[in-house]
Amino acid sequence: MIVPMLKYTFIAYHLDYEKFLDDIRNIGVLDIVEKITDPGSEIKEKLDQLKTVNQVYQFLEKLKINAETEIKEFEAEILVKSAEKDHHINHKKIPEIYSENEALYKQKLTEIKTRFYQEKFSNKDFQKPALSGSEIVTKILEYRDRKDALIQHDNILNKAIKNVSPWGEFSIETIKKLEENNVKIQLFISSEKKFDEQWLEKYDITVINTISPFVYFAVVNTTGEKIELDAEEIRIPEESISQLEDKKLDHFVQITEIEQELNFIALNYLVEVLNYALQLEEKVDYQKVLKNTENAVEDNVRIIEAYSPKNEVDQLNEYLKEQCIVYFVEKPKQEDKVPIKQKNNRFAKLYEPIGKLFSLPAYSELDLTPFFAPFFMMFFGFCLGDVGYGIVILLGTTLYKIKAEPDIKPILSLAQFLGIGTIIFGILTGTFFGINLINVEFLGKFRNIMLDSQKTFYLALAIGLFQILFGLIIKTVNSFRMFGWQYALPSIGWFILILCLLDLFLLEFVTSVTLYLSFVALALIVFWSDPKAGILGRIGKGIWDLYGITGIFGDVLSYIRLFALGISSAILGFVINTIALQILGSAPVIGPIMFVVFLIIGHAANLMISSLGSFVHPMRLTFVEFYKNAGFIGGGKEYKPFRNKLLIKKENNL
Repeated sequence: MIVPMLKYTFIAYHLDYEKFLDDIRNIGVLDIVEKITDPGSEIKEKLDQLKTVNQVYQFLEKLKINAETEIKEFEAEILVKSAEKDHHINHKKIPEIYSENEALYKQKLTEIKTRFYQEKFSNKDFQKPALSGSEIVTKILEYRDRKDALIQHDNILNKAIKNVSPWGEFSIETIKKLEENNVKIQLFISSEKKFDEQWLEKYDITVINTISPFVYFAVVNTTGEKIELDAEEIRIPEESISQLEDKKLDHFVQITEIEQELNFIALNYLVEVLNYALQLEEKVDYQKVLKNTENAVEDNVRIIEAYSPKNEVDQLNEYLKEQCIVYFVEKPKQEDKVPIKQKNNRFAKLYEPIGKLFSLPAYSELDLTPFFAPFFMMFFGFCLGDVGYGIVILLGTTLYKIKAEPDIKPILSLAQFLGIGTIIFGILTGTFFGINLINVEFLGKFRNIMLDSQKTFYLALAIGLFQILFGLIIKTVNSFRMFGWQYALPSIGWFILILCLLDLFLLEFVTSVTLYLSFVALALIVFWSDPKAGILGRIGKGIWDLYGITGIFGDVLSYIRLFALGISSAILGFVINTIALQILGSAPVIGPIMFVVFLIIGHAANLMISSLGSFVHPMRLTFVEFYKNAGFIGGGKEYKPFRNKLLIKKENNL
């Protein structure tokens, strides 16, 4: 349901206005009416800053998990005291970071991690520096920029080493001294086919390396004239391999130190960054309130409008009685853009995030969340339709829920219900990890409740028709509440007409009565399609609306996707089992092992793929077929009260 709102208009003296805003922010129940759509450059700048801080916070959240794992591994490594079991090397994400001297890099890595561990991570006497959230964010951005620059430079070094490595180790200083004594060294690359053996007799040539199909050689030139050969002359590198490797090692040290600094920040300063983000949010909210404040009486008076849930105004009203604030309270009007706050039971509340993916309802209409929630659970189970998969989802989410964060638990509760729906429809369709239970004889009479493919097909259509009719009932109630009884008559007409057509062409229960009811339904649709129009306008629009009967048939047929997805999931499971059985008999020892591995991987992949389709397609049926036939208007704005976020966080922690 949608929580009823009250609209407040406040009139305050300009000298008391800032204190008034601080007070109502601490009360935290008022959603300020935004009259100005353009936030302005100052607010935009703060929003960009807030976006950056939130990105840094998310980065540190993920990094904290990795840092905790890394420290545990390092502590375990210290306990075993085995240099050969250095698992930290495997955690490096930088490609080609090591040279051929991997032992040197491992030694440096161990030295740096040991130093940070002893000085900061495990040192109880170490006092972390007092840094503000702003300073931490600046540090994080600087560290990340430095690390990215080092990685990019390291990639350049890798290319340089690759180019220099065929020439081997050499001394740049020696080459420069030779040039000072009129001895010039020229480097050439030639293909093996083009390399002329006569060059060896004519010039002082030393073949440095041969890497098929190229020959790398140097010419010692004492003539003072440049030697021209039918080969590619290479400019003498400015740095040798050892110098480049030293730079790579220095980069590695710097990157590792930056990573350890980032780990330390993630483990110790996450709260400061979160508080900084909340402070910025409060500043943005405060500036938005000021921007939407109307100045009057030569800027001596401030006027502002806001909405508050009707059931949360007691503290606000007590405060207003004590203060010299003039205010007016009224019920929202039809044309007002009222913020939406949903209040549903524990089951329906789990499905509110799904409804928000499409749109929040308008304030004056019904909240459809409690009405589509059971259908969504049913549709998911229909699409996945496997007892085994349902048990995996239910058990997995239940076990994870024990240690999960409070924010994730509602999602896991939703997954539990979806798992239950999958088990129920898996029993109805008789599928267990791709095994057709209808053919399992020891189940006996229990198989009588299971449906074959044809019955499952009809069940999908029946559920679809039922949801569409249910949507028309909701539309009738909604139209009556919002606009009056005349606007509800067309929906009643469509409801009766669909039932009459169903009886005339399929059920044939009371066809004589049904025929007359059909004319009544047509009259309701034709003559009340637009109560505001004249008689000719009503008839014209009503006749045009009758064309919508084809759309209803199309909507019913859309529910065939429930049957199709359920069948495809079962077929994939059956194929996985068939292939696994072939693997089982392929070899005496490895066969059973690969049989189990293939079953686990195959059914896990099928579960993930089928679960995605089982979630997406029920959303489509909900947002397109059900919402349309229920007359959903939508476009609601979420209720976001002007409140002290830091105070709320502190109270929650307490």
